[in-house]
Amino acid sequence: MGKFNRMIAVAKLAMRLGRRHLAAYSHPKSPHKFTQPQMMACLVLKVYLKQTYRGVIEQLEASDKLRAALGFEGELPHYSALKKFADRGATQAVLEGMLEELARAVGSSKDAISQEAAMDSTGMETTSASAHFVSRAGRVRRKFVKLSVVVICGALIPAAMAVSWGPTNDKVEARELLPKASAVIQPDTLYADAGYDAEWIHRYCHEEWGVSSIIKPVRHRDDGTLGGEYRSAMTPGVLKRCGYGLRWHVESFMSGLKRTMGSGLWARDDKAMFTEVRIRVLAYALRR
Repeated sequence: MGKFNRMIAVAKLAMRLGRRHLAAYSHPKSPHKFTQPQMMACLVLKVYLKQTYRGVIEQLEASDKLRAALGFEGELPHYSALKKFADRGATQAVLEGMLEELARAVGSSKDAISQEAAMDSTGMETTSASAHFVSRAGRVRRKFVKLSVVVICGALIPAAMAVSWGPTNDKVEARELLPKASAVIQPDTLYADAGYDAEWIHRYCHEEWGVSSIIKPVRHRDDGTLGGEYRSAMTPGVLKRCGYGLRWHVESFMSGLKRTMGSGLWARDDKAMFTEVRIRVLAYALRR
Protein backbone atom coordinates (compact mmCIF):
# COMPACT_ATOMS: atom_id res chain seq x y z
CA MET A 1 0.00 0.00 0.00
CA GLY A 2 1.39 3.41 -1.00
CA LYS A 3 1.94 6.19 1.52
CA PHE A 4 -1.04 8.21 0.33
CA ASN A 5 -3.40 5.22 0.32
CA ARG A 6 -2.19 4.27 3.78
CA MET A 7 -2.91 7.80 4.99
CA ILE A 8 -6.45 7.59 3.58
CA ALA A 9 -6.93 4.21 5.26
CA VAL A 10 -5.79 5.61 8.62
CA ALA A 11 -8.17 8.56 8.23
CA LYS A 12 -11.12 6.27 7.47
CA LEU A 13 -10.31 3.94 10.38
CA ALA A 14 -10.03 6.89 12.75
CA MET A 15 -13.43 8.13 11.59
CA ARG A 16 -15.00 4.69 12.00
CA LEU A 17 -13.69 4.28 15.54
CA GLY A 18 -14.51 7.89 16.41
CA ARG A 19 -18.17 7.44 15.45
CA ARG A 20 -18.41 4.49 17.85
CA HIS A 21 -17.02 6.44 20.81
CA LEU A 22 -18.17 10.01 20.22
CA ALA A 23 -21.55 11.59 19.66
CA ALA A 24 -21.77 13.61 16.48
CA TYR A 25 -21.90 16.85 18.48
CA SER A 26 -20.96 17.68 22.05
CA HIS A 27 -24.18 19.60 22.74
CA PRO A 28 -27.56 19.97 21.01
CA LYS A 29 -26.97 23.72 20.73
CA SER A 30 -23.41 23.52 19.42
CA PRO A 31 -22.78 25.13 15.99
CA HIS A 32 -22.99 21.69 14.26
CA LYS A 33 -20.32 22.68 11.73
CA PHE A 34 -17.96 19.78 12.33
CA THR A 35 -18.57 16.48 14.09
CA GLN A 36 -16.53 15.21 17.02
CA PRO A 37 -15.38 12.12 15.05
CA GLN A 38 -14.07 14.47 12.35
CA MET A 39 -12.11 16.45 14.92
CA MET A 40 -10.69 13.29 16.48
CA ALA A 41 -9.66 11.97 13.06
CA CYS A 42 -7.90 15.29 12.40
CA LEU A 43 -5.90 14.84 15.61
CA VAL A 44 -4.87 11.34 14.54
CA LEU A 45 -3.82 12.64 11.12
CA LYS A 46 -1.88 15.49 12.74
CA VAL A 47 0.30 13.01 14.58
CA TYR A 48 0.45 10.51 11.72
CA LEU A 49 1.69 13.21 9.34
CA LYS A 50 3.95 14.81 12.00
CA GLN A 51 2.22 18.15 11.48
CA THR A 52 1.26 21.11 13.63
CA TYR A 53 -2.42 21.96 14.14
CA ARG A 54 -2.11 24.52 11.34
CA GLY A 55 -0.19 22.07 9.18
CA VAL A 56 -2.80 19.30 9.23
CA ILE A 57 -5.51 21.78 8.15
CA GLU A 58 -3.25 22.84 5.26
CA GLN A 59 -2.87 19.16 4.30
CA LEU A 60 -6.66 18.82 4.23
CA GLU A 61 -6.99 21.97 2.11
CA ALA A 62 -4.60 20.45 -0.42
CA SER A 63 -6.27 17.04 -0.78
CA ASP A 64 -9.81 16.42 -2.06
CA LYS A 65 -9.55 12.70 -1.28
CA LEU A 66 -8.42 13.30 2.29
CA ARG A 67 -11.27 15.75 2.91
CA ALA A 68 -13.71 13.21 1.44
CA ALA A 69 -12.35 10.47 3.73
CA LEU A 70 -13.22 12.65 6.74
CA GLY A 71 -16.54 13.83 5.33
CA PHE A 72 -15.58 17.50 4.92
CA GLU A 73 -17.65 19.02 2.10
CA GLY A 74 -16.95 22.71 2.49
CA GLU A 75 -15.41 24.69 5.31
CA LEU A 76 -12.63 23.15 7.41
CA PRO A 77 -12.18 23.70 11.16
CA HIS A 78 -9.76 26.37 12.30
CA TYR A 79 -6.53 24.95 13.69
CA SER A 80 -7.25 26.59 17.06
CA ALA A 81 -10.48 24.57 17.28
CA LEU A 82 -8.44 21.37 16.95
CA LYS A 83 -6.23 22.46 19.83
CA LYS A 84 -9.26 23.18 22.01
CA PHE A 85 -10.74 19.77 21.14
CA ALA A 86 -7.46 18.03 22.04
CA ASP A 87 -7.37 19.82 25.40
CA ARG A 88 -10.84 18.70 26.48
CA GLY A 89 -10.98 16.60 29.62
CA ALA A 90 -12.63 13.58 27.97
CA THR A 91 -10.23 13.29 25.01
CA GLN A 92 -7.68 11.01 26.70
CA ALA A 93 -10.35 8.57 27.86
CA VAL A 94 -11.91 8.49 24.38
CA LEU A 95 -8.52 7.75 22.82
CA GLU A 96 -8.01 4.81 25.17
CA GLY A 97 -11.52 3.56 24.43
CA MET A 98 -10.82 3.64 20.69
CA LEU A 99 -7.60 1.71 21.20
CA GLU A 100 -9.33 -0.86 23.40
CA GLU A 101 -11.94 -1.55 20.73
CA LEU A 102 -9.22 -2.07 18.14
CA ALA A 103 -7.42 -4.48 20.49
CA ARG A 104 -10.61 -6.42 21.25
CA ALA A 105 -11.13 -7.00 17.55
CA VAL A 106 -7.65 -8.51 17.29
CA GLY A 107 -7.64 -10.28 20.66
CA SER A 108 -10.97 -12.00 20.10
CA SER A 109 -9.70 -13.86 17.05
CA LYS A 110 -8.42 -17.37 17.65
CA ASP A 111 -5.35 -17.27 15.46
CA ALA A 112 -1.84 -17.73 16.86
CA ILE A 113 -0.96 -14.06 17.05
CA SER A 114 -3.64 -13.28 19.62
CA GLN A 115 -2.64 -15.85 22.23
CA GLU A 116 0.39 -14.09 23.73
CA ALA A 117 0.96 -10.61 25.16
CA ALA A 118 4.02 -8.68 26.32
CA MET A 119 4.44 -5.69 28.65
CA ASP A 120 7.09 -2.97 28.75
CA SER A 121 7.65 0.79 28.98
CA THR A 122 9.62 3.47 27.19
CA GLY A 123 10.38 7.16 27.56
CA MET A 124 9.13 9.94 25.28
CA GLU A 125 11.23 13.10 25.20
CA THR A 126 9.67 16.38 26.36
CA THR A 127 11.81 18.26 23.84
CA SER A 128 12.48 17.84 20.15
CA ALA A 129 16.19 17.41 20.94
CA SER A 130 17.24 13.76 20.87
CA ALA A 131 18.47 11.95 23.98
CA HIS A 132 21.87 11.64 22.25
CA PHE A 133 22.08 15.40 21.70
CA VAL A 134 21.08 16.11 25.30
CA SER A 135 23.81 13.73 26.50
CA ARG A 136 26.47 15.23 24.20
CA ALA A 137 25.49 18.72 25.36
CA GLY A 138 26.27 17.70 28.93
CA ARG A 139 22.71 18.08 30.14
CA VAL A 140 20.90 15.70 32.46
CA ARG A 141 17.45 14.45 31.50
CA ARG A 142 15.58 14.85 34.77
CA LYS A 143 12.14 13.67 33.67
CA PHE A 144 10.35 12.31 30.65
CA VAL A 145 6.88 11.14 29.69
CA LYS A 146 6.73 7.42 30.36
CA LEU A 147 4.58 5.18 28.16
CA SER A 148 3.75 1.67 29.41
CA VAL A 149 1.87 -0.78 27.20
CA VAL A 150 0.63 -4.35 27.00
CA VAL A 151 0.96 -5.46 23.37
CA ILE A 152 -0.72 -8.38 21.59
CA CYS A 153 2.19 -10.40 20.20
CA GLY A 154 2.34 -10.87 16.46
CA ALA A 155 -0.26 -8.20 15.69
CA LEU A 156 1.76 -5.61 17.66
CA ILE A 157 -1.47 -3.90 18.69
CA PRO A 158 -1.50 -2.39 22.21
CA ALA A 159 -4.36 -3.65 24.36
CA ALA A 160 -3.76 -1.13 27.15
CA MET A 161 -1.53 1.80 27.96
CA ALA A 162 -0.59 3.95 30.92
CA VAL A 163 1.04 7.38 30.59
CA SER A 164 2.92 8.96 33.49
CA TRP A 165 6.03 10.93 34.39
CA GLY A 166 9.33 9.06 34.54
CA PRO A 167 11.64 7.87 35.79
CA THR A 168 9.68 5.47 37.98
CA ASN A 169 9.81 1.79 38.77
CA ASP A 170 7.87 -0.14 36.10
CA LYS A 171 5.79 -1.85 38.78
CA VAL A 172 4.16 1.51 39.60
CA GLU A 173 2.46 1.71 36.19
CA ALA A 174 1.70 -2.03 36.25
CA ARG A 175 -0.98 -1.41 38.89
CA GLU A 176 -2.91 0.63 36.33
CA LEU A 177 -1.87 -1.30 33.24
CA LEU A 178 -2.77 -4.86 34.24
CA PRO A 179 -6.46 -4.24 35.08
CA LYS A 180 -6.87 -2.30 31.82
CA ALA A 181 -5.35 -5.12 29.78
CA SER A 182 -7.29 -7.86 31.56
CA ALA A 183 -10.56 -6.07 30.72
CA VAL A 184 -9.73 -6.13 27.01
CA ILE A 185 -7.88 -9.34 26.08
CA GLN A 186 -7.46 -12.89 27.40
CA PRO A 187 -4.11 -14.24 26.16
CA ASP A 188 -2.57 -17.50 27.29
CA THR A 189 0.67 -15.89 28.50
CA LEU A 190 2.03 -12.48 29.47
CA TYR A 191 5.76 -11.81 29.06
CA ALA A 192 7.68 -9.04 30.84
CA ASP A 193 11.26 -8.16 31.70
CA ALA A 194 12.89 -7.95 35.12
CA GLY A 195 11.47 -4.48 35.73
CA TYR A 196 8.14 -6.18 36.49
CA ASP A 197 9.55 -8.89 38.74
CA ALA A 198 7.17 -9.02 41.71
CA GLU A 199 5.12 -11.78 43.28
CA TRP A 200 1.99 -9.61 43.27
CA ILE A 201 2.20 -9.23 39.48
CA HIS A 202 2.42 -13.01 39.07
CA ARG A 203 -0.51 -13.45 41.43
CA TYR A 204 -2.63 -10.93 39.57
CA CYS A 205 -1.93 -12.67 36.26
CA HIS A 206 -2.59 -16.21 37.52
CA GLU A 207 -5.33 -15.67 40.07
CA GLU A 208 -7.28 -12.64 38.79
CA TRP A 209 -6.58 -12.47 35.06
CA GLY A 210 -6.24 -16.21 34.48
CA VAL A 211 -3.07 -16.07 32.34
CA SER A 212 0.43 -17.49 32.79
CA SER A 213 3.11 -14.92 33.57
CA ILE A 214 6.69 -15.30 32.36
CA ILE A 215 8.82 -12.58 33.96
CA LYS A 216 12.60 -12.57 34.16
CA PRO A 217 13.44 -12.56 37.88
CA VAL A 218 15.87 -10.44 39.85
CA ARG A 219 17.53 -12.48 42.59
CA HIS A 220 17.35 -10.65 45.92
CA ARG A 221 18.36 -13.33 48.42
CA ASP A 222 21.97 -13.77 49.47
CA ASP A 223 21.88 -17.46 48.57
CA GLY A 224 20.66 -16.73 45.06
CA THR A 225 17.22 -18.24 45.51
CA LEU A 226 13.93 -16.57 44.68
CA GLY A 227 11.12 -15.87 47.12
CA GLY A 228 7.46 -16.36 46.32
CA GLU A 229 5.50 -19.24 44.85
CA TYR A 230 5.42 -17.90 41.29
CA ARG A 231 8.76 -16.08 41.28
CA SER A 232 10.60 -19.19 42.44
CA ALA A 233 9.31 -21.03 39.36
CA MET A 234 11.01 -18.55 36.98
CA THR A 235 14.16 -20.63 36.41
CA PRO A 236 16.30 -20.20 33.26
CA GLY A 237 14.94 -23.49 31.96
CA VAL A 238 11.34 -22.36 32.38
CA LEU A 239 12.03 -19.02 30.71
CA LYS A 240 13.53 -20.77 27.69
CA ARG A 241 10.88 -23.49 27.50
CA CYS A 242 8.01 -21.01 27.79
CA GLY A 243 9.27 -18.76 25.01
CA TYR A 244 10.50 -15.75 26.99
CA GLY A 245 12.01 -14.49 23.74
CA LEU A 246 8.51 -13.51 22.58
CA ARG A 247 8.95 -10.42 24.74
CA TRP A 248 10.71 -8.87 21.73
CA HIS A 249 7.26 -8.12 20.26
CA VAL A 250 6.70 -5.26 22.71
CA GLU A 251 10.22 -3.95 22.06
CA SER A 252 9.48 -4.03 18.34
CA PHE A 253 6.27 -2.06 18.94
CA MET A 254 8.14 0.61 20.93
CA SER A 255 10.85 0.85 18.28
CA GLY A 256 8.33 1.17 15.45
CA LEU A 257 6.29 3.76 17.36
CA LYS A 258 9.30 6.01 17.89
CA ARG A 259 10.68 5.47 14.39
CA THR A 260 7.45 6.34 12.58
CA MET A 261 5.71 8.72 15.01
CA GLY A 262 8.81 10.27 16.60
CA SER A 263 10.14 10.16 20.17
CA GLY A 264 10.19 13.90 20.89
CA LEU A 265 6.87 15.46 21.91
CA TRP A 266 5.71 18.76 20.43
CA ALA A 267 3.27 19.69 23.19
CA ARG A 268 4.60 21.74 26.08
CA ASP A 269 2.13 21.51 28.96
CA ASP A 270 1.68 18.30 30.95
CA LYS A 271 -1.88 17.47 29.90
CA ALA A 272 -1.19 18.10 26.22
CA MET A 273 1.88 15.86 26.35
CA PHE A 274 -0.10 12.98 27.83
CA THR A 275 -2.79 13.45 25.17
CA GLU A 276 -0.21 13.55 22.38
CA VAL A 277 1.35 10.26 23.51
CA ARG A 278 -2.04 8.55 23.47
CA ILE A 279 -2.79 9.91 19.98
CA ARG A 280 0.58 8.62 18.76
CA VAL A 281 -0.12 5.14 20.08
CA LEU A 282 -3.55 5.07 18.42
CA ALA A 283 -2.22 6.48 15.13
CA TYR A 284 0.56 3.88 15.02
CA ALA A 285 -1.90 1.07 15.81
CA LEU A 286 -4.23 2.23 13.02
CA ARG A 287 -1.28 2.44 10.65
CA ARG A 288 -0.55 -1.23 11.25
